[in-house]
Amino acid sequence: MTTNFRQENFIEQKVTYTLEFDGKFFIIENVPARVCQETGESFFSPETVERIQEIIWQNKSPKRVIKTPVY
Repeated sequence: MTTNFRQENFIEQKVTYTLEFDGKFFIIENVPARVCQETGESFFSPETVERIQEIIWQNKSPKRVIKTPVY
């Protein structure tokens, strides 16, 4: 049996996280993530996920509000 392993390269950077929850859209800026350089996929630490959940579930006041079209 042969297994092919490939090295994945990740970089630490801040990303913008978007989510639709309970009929509302959330945009959270400057979220720390490990980003795969090959695919662009973002991975978050458990602490970061908990912080995102806290922001959304506690219905905290946003820094700003933007309007966006829906098609």
